[in-house]
Formats: sequence, C-alpha cells, structure tokens
Amino acid sequence: MESSRAARRRARRFPRRPLMYTALACVTVVGATAGGTVYVKARAHSGSTVVSSAATPEVSSSSATTTEEAAVAEPVVDLDERLADAMTSVGVTGEQKVSAAVLDLESGDSAVHGDGAFDTASIVKVDILAALLLRHQEAGTRLSAREKAYATTMIENSDNASASALWDAIGRAAGLDAANETFGLTGTEGGDGALWGLTLTTAADQLTLLQQVFGDDSKLSEASRSYLQGLMGRIEADQQWGVSAAADGSGWALKNGWLPRSTTGLWDVNSIGRVSVDGRAYLVAVLSNGNSTQAKGISLVEAAAKAAVSVFTAEDASAAASVSASADAASAAAR
Repeated sequence: MESSRAARRRARRFPRRPLMYTALACVTVVGATAGGTVYVKARAHSGSTVVSSAATPEVSSSSATTTEEAAVAEPVVDLDERLADAMTSVGVTGEQKVSAAVLDLESGDSAVHGDGAFDTASIVKVDILAALLLRHQEAGTRLSAREKAYATTMIENSDNASASALWDAIGRAAGLDAANETFGLTGTEGGDGALWGLTLTTAADQLTLLQQVFGDDSKLSEASRSYLQGLMGRIEADQQWGVSAAADGSGWALKNGWLPRSTTGLWDVNSIGRVSVDGRAYLVAVLSNGNSTQAKGISLVEAAAKAAVSVFTAEDASAAASVSASADAASAAAR
C-alpha cells in the first residue's frame, strides 16, 4: 500500500530567491588643473559622496573629465548548497533519513535539502485544521464549539481522537487534497481511509503550508491564521521539542509528529513551525524516518533544524562583511 502511494506522489522543489551580495566602488576623476590638483569623487554603494583633493604631477593634456569605474561582485549564494553543507554536520546513522527546508519570512528566501516523501504522522494535524478553516471561510461559517474543542486538543495536545473527528469533517484524504491544491502543495497525498498519519508529504510542501499559516500571502484569512498560530504557540510542555531548538528563546510556534512503524519497528519523527532568532522569523520543516528510537529521531530533527536556520544566521554575518568590504573599497578609492 505504501509503495504504490509513494509511486503516485508528485515531488517538487520549493521556489526560492537566491541572495546576491555585491560590493561596488566607483571612482570618478572630476577634473585636472594646470596646478596639478585632482578632485576625486568617491561613491560607495549606498550613494554617499566624498570629495577630496591631492597634489599630483603636472598633467600634460588639457583639462578633461575622465571616468573610471571598478566593480567587484561576489557570486550568487546558492542557499540549497549552503543548506546541504550545513546538513553535513548533522549525524545520520543506520537507516535514518532526513529532509529539511527553511524560509526567511522577511526576505522570502528559502532553501531545501532532500525532496523525498515522508509519512506526516501528527504534523498533518496542522494541515487538517487549515483545510477545515478554509472550508468554513468558503461557506461563510465559523467553527462550531465542538470543532474548536477538537482543534485545541488536536494541536496543543496532539490528541488522535480529535484528529480523526476533524479528518472525517473535512472529507478525509479527498478534502485534504482539495485544500492543498488551493494552498499550493503539490507533493502531498492524504492517507488512505482513516489513516491520516500516513499522509505523504515533502519538506518543501510543509514549508508552503507554513507560509499559509504564518505568511501574509495566504488563502487563509487573518483570523484563521491567527487562530492556528495561537494553538501552535501553546503546545503542551512535553511536546516542546523539534524546530524550537533552533529558536533563541521562547519565540516559537510548532507541531511535532512521531510514529513507530509496525512494518519496520523504526520511528518517523517530524517537526514544523516558526522560530525567532535575533528578532527575525524563520519557517522550518524537518522530516525524518528510519529512527531506531523516538529519542534519536528527536535529536536528529533538532540538529537538522539548527543547521537549517544557520543558513541565514551565518548569511547575516557574510552580508555584514560584504557591506564592510564595500565601504573599505570606497574609502580607499577616495584617499
């Protein structure tokens, strides 16, 4: 059953916008006089202007304006490659497999490592609630008191009975797949029958789902997004692991999933959510399987989440160095 469903999945890579850091220094010789003074206008990348003068040997040619520009551009940063490099520090042993995706909410830049499909386990509960909220939006109705109770225990406590009730409410896999088509997920397929935990998904698709929950460009209304975000920010204490390990404090909202597979005796362990680092928000999705224990799966997921976020926290330092180099180049040209 699983192999035939896996063959039908549609994997994709998450669109991203690569970062480019460019250092630019322009030097313009404004004029030369018979007295031998040359006025130099230096323009840094920011557009600031500095004018200085210095004595030079006599210029034999008549006064004329000469312009010379020097530009130094660093290569485009491949964020997927940077994430792949960061993931080499994550210890994968035995039959473990892991895929990760990260997005900087401010810039919209993202990176994905691995495009295989994984069982969702309980992270699908975010998708189930998103699908239910979308159905109510389209019908112009609100969640019932019973649905709210199910939603709270499903997300905050990862209650399976509540998930099953709402899985039925959205029309099971058909309803989930229809909502995901609206949301833009292309590599996710709802589980057969009542088996919502065996929904197949990719890290890239989970990043797309997280954008629907936390981003402004979403098919979900602001009220729906706020409601889901609130539940994901109140996960019970013994489930506050996973992508939250990449945050620099309490700034996180998440949903985890864990499932021991009866066919292999190995664990699926997943985590998705939003984390904050130095006041900046990142969306992170980490999927894994083949873990010999739940604890080892959690350690793997947390290490991968930290590696994913480092793609951007390390990039901030690179950007600062680039700006500094640009300023130094402009200053040197002005002297």
